[in-house]
Amino acid sequence: MTTTTLMHELQSEPSEGKQRIMSCSKYMPAPVCLIENYENGKLHVKKEAKDILDAINEPVVVVSVVGLYRTGKSYLMNRLAGQQSGFALGSTIESKTKGIWMWCVPHPNKKGHTLVLLDTEGLGDVAKGDSKNDSWIFCLAVLLSSTLVYNSRGTIDNTAVEKLHYVAELAENIKIKSAEDEEEGEDSDFVMFFPSFTWVVRDFTLDLEIDGKKVTDDDYLEFALNLKKGLGRKINDYNLPRECIKRYFPSRKCFVFPFPVTSQEDMTRLEILQDQDLAQQFLEVTKHFCDHLFVNSAVKRLKGGHIVTGQLLGRLVEIYVDKINSGEVPCLDNAVVVLANQENQAAVQEALKVYQRGMEEVKNMLPISIEYLTCEHQKFSRLATSEFMKRSFKDEKTEYLKKLEETVSVCYTDLLGENQMASEKKCRDLLKNLFADMNKRLQDGEYSQAGGYELYKRDRDAIVEKYRREPNKGVRAEAVLEEFLKEREPEANSILCMDNKLTEKEKQIKKEKEKVALLEQKMKEEEEKHIENERMLKTEKVRHEDMVKQMQEKFNKELEQQQQERDRAIESKLKEREEMLKKGFKQKAENLEEEIKKLNNEKECSRGGGIFKDYVMPFLRPLVEMVPNLLMQRSMLKSLKKGLKL
Repeated sequence: MTTTTLMHELQSEPSEGKQRIMSCSKYMPAPVCLIENYENGKLHVKKEAKDILDAINEPVVVVSVVGLYRTGKSYLMNRLAGQQSGFALGSTIESKTKGIWMWCVPHPNKKGHTLVLLDTEGLGDVAKGDSKNDSWIFCLAVLLSSTLVYNSRGTIDNTAVEKLHYVAELAENIKIKSAEDEEEGEDSDFVMFFPSFTWVVRDFTLDLEIDGKKVTDDDYLEFALNLKKGLGRKINDYNLPRECIKRYFPSRKCFVFPFPVTSQEDMTRLEILQDQDLAQQFLEVTKHFCDHLFVNSAVKRLKGGHIVTGQLLGRLVEIYVDKINSGEVPCLDNAVVVLANQENQAAVQEALKVYQRGMEEVKNMLPISIEYLTCEHQKFSRLATSEFMKRSFKDEKTEYLKKLEETVSVCYTDLLGENQMASEKKCRDLLKNLFADMNKRLQDGEYSQAGGYELYKRDRDAIVEKYRREPNKGVRAEAVLEEFLKEREPEANSILCMDNKLTEKEKQIKKEKEKVALLEQKMKEEEEKHIENERMLKTEKVRHEDMVKQMQEKFNKELEQQQQERDRAIESKLKEREEMLKKGFKQKAENLEEEIKKLNNEKECSRGGGIFKDYVMPFLRPLVEMVPNLLMQRSMLKSLKKGLKL
């Protein structure tokens, strides 16, 4: 059986899995260095790796492997990538992997997801001589992964657990909240945000038995993590790393691997050996290990539950590395705030593009009716809001939603103005063309004779009727007509005065009728404005209701994700509490009970439906007035300019 054949068998859907695994080499043919580890202890994010992550817009499942140097970490990562070689396998005492290396491949089980494999520099390398640097490598592996694999050799004895002292240092190297909000003992909340933990024991030669009874790999790990009763420094030092593993990671798994080959010479050639050259039991455990990670490794999420894409993962790497290089401790809350600001700004831009692309087509059709314009505005602004909601997160004070709404409102009011101008131009051009013949008659003096007024009025009324029958004049049709007739009022009065056929009394009656006709036209214009304003207000009300609905759905989703974090922590702590009670650790069980109560209280406090109403709605209410206020400001400015001209 070849390596490729083995990996094909690991897929839940063979033919589809085969196709996705085969595409791995095209997707990213080999690993690249993600974080370079300089000799001075500084870390550096490699541009090539960052560019690869920036191009991945789908969710990522991140598996990191850590362990002492020369324990064969890279071999398992190559298997997870569906390849026989890739991550460097060393055959000497020199550590081959420096810094953190990355391999992105299509996830074999989850469509539309990327599996990101991180192979870390071996811990405890004597050539490095900087234990703090090892701590940061371990810390980064925890912060970036959704599953952390710890690789060791031999057995899980006290020496093996002591070598995992890095886990006990996490409370000093990782903060959940920023300095001003930091609480004592917040490492008890690590379980909400930390990855699942898998301990891989390589080259295991003992029988899996405890007190003469056969046990599973997981039982073996739990037995090795048992605490000792008593007081004193020795007991505390013994229990500390075990307690940290139990308290920090939401789930634990163990895989015990036998020797892959019988000869020491073959151990140095694992990369080139075919499956038929490897021990059958070793292959079976490898398959089981890969199967488990493919199925059970979760999508990487930020604190708060937001799904991490390749792009977000790349930014997260930069944020954490910058913090470490500056001498500060990485903080989960701060990282989320930075990412949220970046992502929400990008969400505004993407949403705005959706609106502008849609309304650009509308713009090309001007002039159009206010009914059609408001309908299209409502449609594309809803799509824009939806696009924003897909990408944004933690916009709790609707700061970025407000930015989007402000920009959309400005675009909309600009378009309303352009539509009015287009309508005005079209209507004036139409009236100019329609009145061309009448203007010629006026110049020729046809209306300056007896009975000329009736002829003038008949021709003018016929043109007005023809104007009104003309379709698609836009929103300024009645207003332009009113202005046009008012401009020609002196002309009509002059013709009326010169008409000798009419008596003075008849002329006065006709003059009053002219005033009434102009007044009626003015009323039509005002009625048209009123209808337009009512329609726009109605549209804005519907838009606001839709926006509130989308925001509430988003808020509820984020709240549910936070509840899932707490539920996961509560479930883990309940199991741990039960175990502590069974083994007689009453005080530890009571401490866990307090932590569970705290989480349940937080859960109850955030469950009430009033949070959205009381906290979020006050930020949303002003948005419904945004377009009307903009229109009012522009109307006042227009009136002011007109007054200055007069």
